[in-house]
Amino acid sequence: MERREFIALLGGAAVAWPLAVYAQQSAKRTIGFMGSGTAGAQSEWTAAFVQRLRELGWRDGDNVTIEYRWAGGRNERFAEIAAEFVRLKVDVIVTHNTPPVLAAKQATSVIPIVFATAGDPVGSGVVASLARPGGNITGLSSETPDTAGKKVGLLRELVPGLSRFAILADVGNPYAALDERKIGEAARSLGIEVAPFEIRQAGELDATFEAMKGRVQALFVLAVPLLFANRIRINTLALAAQLPTMHGVREYVEAGGLMSYGPNWPAMWRRAADLVDKILHGAKPADIPVEQPNKFDLVINLTTAKALRLEVSSSLLARADEVIE
Repeated sequence: MERREFIALLGGAAVAWPLAVYAQQSAKRTIGFMGSGTAGAQSEWTAAFVQRLRELGWRDGDNVTIEYRWAGGRNERFAEIAAEFVRLKVDVIVTHNTPPVLAAKQATSVIPIVFATAGDPVGSGVVASLARPGGNITGLSSETPDTAGKKVGLLRELVPGLSRFAILADVGNPYAALDERKIGEAARSLGIEVAPFEIRQAGELDATFEAMKGRVQALFVLAVPLLFANRIRINTLALAAQLPTMHGVREYVEAGGLMSYGPNWPAMWRRAADLVDKILHGAKPADIPVEQPNKFDLVINLTTAKALRLEVSSSLLARADEVIE
C-alpha cells in the first residue's frame, strides 16, 4: 500500500471512530413507565418525573422515548405490562408500589428497574437491603420505622376516645400484610384495637363498609393501587358511615378523605428521575442504595372534618403542611 493511501485510510478511520462513539452516546433511550393507576390520577407524579428528566437533559421524543402503560389499579395488568416492556427491550423500567415492582422483577433480571415508591422493599423481597439492593433493582422506600406510630397518634388526636379502628387493605398486595402488622403493633402499644377488612376487588367495597358499621370508630386506608384507584368511592362510603379516615398519600385527602401523613410523592418521583439518569449513564442498580424519604406531609381536609362533626385543634392545624377547605 502506498504511503498516501495509508494516510487516507487512517484519516477516514479517525473520522469514523468519533462519529461512531457520538452515535452510540446520542442514541435514543427507552424508558418503560408502568403506572399502577391511570394517567389522570398520577398526572402530578408523572409531571414531576418528566420535569426532572428534562432538567437532567433527557427530553421525551428527543433523546429518550417514554413508553407509558397504565394498570388502572388492576393487579393482573402488572405482569402483562412488565412482559411487554421486556419484549420492547426498554433500557429501564420505572414503576411504583410493591406489586408492580415485584411483577417487573419476575419478568426480568437484566433490565434495570427503578421504583419511585415501595412500602417495605426489604420486607417484601424487592431488594436484599437498602444499602446494597443487589440485582437489577433500586429506588425509594416510602416508609420509615416510625411512620405507622405517627399515623396512629395523629388519628387518636383527632378522634376523641379512639379505641378501635379498621384497616382497609387489598388481600392480593404483599405490602398490605406488612403495613397492617406495623399499624397493628403501633395501635396496640397505645391500647387501641384493630379490625382488618380485606378485599380482592372494588365490587366488594359496599359490603365491606356495611360490615364496618357500628364496629369501629375510624378507618385506615392503605396506599395500594386497588384502593387508590377507588379512593373517591371509598371516601364516599366512609363519610356515609361517619368514619374518619387516615391515609398515607395526600391524593386520598384531595378526593375527600379526612387526613394523610406520608412522604411527598412528587418529590420522590423527582428523585426517581435522578436514579434513572444515573442508570442511563451506565450506573448499575445494584450499586445504587435505596433511598428513604426526607420530607413528610400532614394534610387535613377541614370540609370532611366538619361533615364528620370533628373539631380539629389549633395545635394540629398548626402542624399541617396543608389544610383543604
